[in-house]
Amino acid sequence: MAAKEDRAERFKDVLSTAMKSMALDPELAVSFGNDQAQLTGHKVRLPQVTGAATASEIAVTRGLADSFTLRLANHSDAVHGHYLPQGKNARAVFDAAEQARIEAIGARAMPGVASNLTAMIDDRYGKLVINRPSNNRKDTPMEEAIGLILREKLTGAAPPAAAKPYVDLWRDWVEARAATKLQTLESALHDQKAYAKLSRDLIAALEMGDELGEDPDQADDNEEQEPTEDSGEKSETPQGEDQESQQSTEEMESSEGETETSDMEAQPTQSDESADDLDGEEMDDGEEPWRPQLPFSSLSNEDFYRVYANQFDEVVEADDLCDADELTRLRAYLDKQLANLQGVVARLANRLQRRLMAKQNRSWDFDLEEGVLDAARLTRVITDPLHALSFKQEQDTKFRDTVVTLLLDNSGSMRGRPITVAATCADILARTLERCGVKVEILGFTTKAWKGGQAREKWLGEGKPANPGRLNDLRHIIYKSADQPWRRARKNLGLMMREGLLKENIDGEALIWAHNRLLGRPEQRRILMVISDGAPVDDSTLSVNSGNYLERHLRQVITDIEGRSPIELIAIGIGHDVTRYYQRAVTIIDAEELGGAMTEKLAELFDDKLEVPRKILRA
Repeated sequence: MAAKEDRAERFKDVLSTAMKSMALDPELAVSFGNDQAQLTGHKVRLPQVTGAATASEIAVTRGLADSFTLRLANHSDAVHGHYLPQGKNARAVFDAAEQARIEAIGARAMPGVASNLTAMIDDRYGKLVINRPSNNRKDTPMEEAIGLILREKLTGAAPPAAAKPYVDLWRDWVEARAATKLQTLESALHDQKAYAKLSRDLIAALEMGDELGEDPDQADDNEEQEPTEDSGEKSETPQGEDQESQQSTEEMESSEGETETSDMEAQPTQSDESADDLDGEEMDDGEEPWRPQLPFSSLSNEDFYRVYANQFDEVVEADDLCDADELTRLRAYLDKQLANLQGVVARLANRLQRRLMAKQNRSWDFDLEEGVLDAARLTRVITDPLHALSFKQEQDTKFRDTVVTLLLDNSGSMRGRPITVAATCADILARTLERCGVKVEILGFTTKAWKGGQAREKWLGEGKPANPGRLNDLRHIIYKSADQPWRRARKNLGLMMREGLLKENIDGEALIWAHNRLLGRPEQRRILMVISDGAPVDDSTLSVNSGNYLERHLRQVITDIEGRSPIELIAIGIGHDVTRYYQRAVTIIDAEELGGAMTEKLAELFDDKLEVPRKILRA
């Protein structure tokens, strides 16, 4: 075991040195951890490498390292920001084209780098179901397809098998409009400025010219011509004053140019607005971290899912929705309603607790040549001075640092027995897991109004624009945060008994919210359990959009979490088949079965035979 860990540490050292050499940056800081792989300034974070890592996992890590170092060596944020289009979809294509250029430079020069990048890309698309069931291109963002088509043009590497159907869906359409533009990009591979200009031409050919904004080169020419308009007056100025004035003007223009560039650099290059929530780390110099790909980046196409107005949404603590006396009364009512059920769920929870505690028992290997001195065997040295000292070493436990989020559907269809059972089960499981050292967060999701709130009123006041997207105000409730002790949050669960709280449910956005909260947690293992009794429903939204608008969004969010995120996602459906949405799910008919289903699914997650390291999409 020690030898394997030594090899892992040597690999990290060698990889860090190679990255500094390739990036021509001796100050580059390389770290390894369980968080999202990313590049921030002169800091790189890569997936953790252990002695148990497989050859394929090592190759993926090398591919990520090569991708980051190639970006450091061959990419200028200032040039990229200067030519960056204004529209969201055009930006996504522009970013994908630039990333294809960066990786093509390394792949064409070094076969080993090409092999590593291929392993990284194959792993990415092998874990990601990117093509939708529909054959409609409007339901799928084009930027990833264009990135793979460009990679093929620049390096000759075919798209991964898992992504080929998706690329084929776009290939004919793209090449019919921009075949010539795709070919010309290769001539500017080593000139980022020229490549950026050609990328803008490519975007215009793909019918997104309206998203490009003003031509940055033409704007620069206009700025340079402005000082010559008053040349007649300048001729009357003494020569010394003229030179001083010219120098002052150049300094002002230089200062303005730097300000404009820095503003552009501060803009996120990711097309997904939720990327800001995925990593709470502050940047040293105000830059946004560059990440290869993040969950939900495929939702950047506004034609796929749109929010008409989000300024009326709220994330609220449970005790802020009613006073302390009412919470106490509601909690007493909850306890009274389920006096019998509490005993049953408590027995199941105790069984789960015994299984979890058993995994935390410490065990030791004895009679080793190195480790911690075994004091119990020192008598051997006294009786036989020539006897060697005996050492011991604690075995690694498979029970990892864990946090669990319980996301409860607070829609009107849960009213009555289902919400009462869900509240009680969440309460008892939170207490049980806390005893085992597992932190638990309890969240709920609903809307602030029936059939649309202030968002709908705004839509009506603005003349009912077509295809407005989501038309209700979200209410996301924090019943218990992960770091809050159970005893302090116990009363909050009574809020679910409050009349008028449960309204409509928009599951996709609730999943993104809960997922992003978990991503910010420091624990090694993060589990998200969703409890719902039906498909997402909001009458206001569905009345002015397609009938499957919310369901289609939910499916894509689930696909992104299951394929691109380190979060483990499970679901329990009450009287509703959730197995058609989630890969790991169970459906129960009666709410009374919820306690058993929750404890059993959690027990499975901690079972040795199912606790297999997940291959997570890092890029």
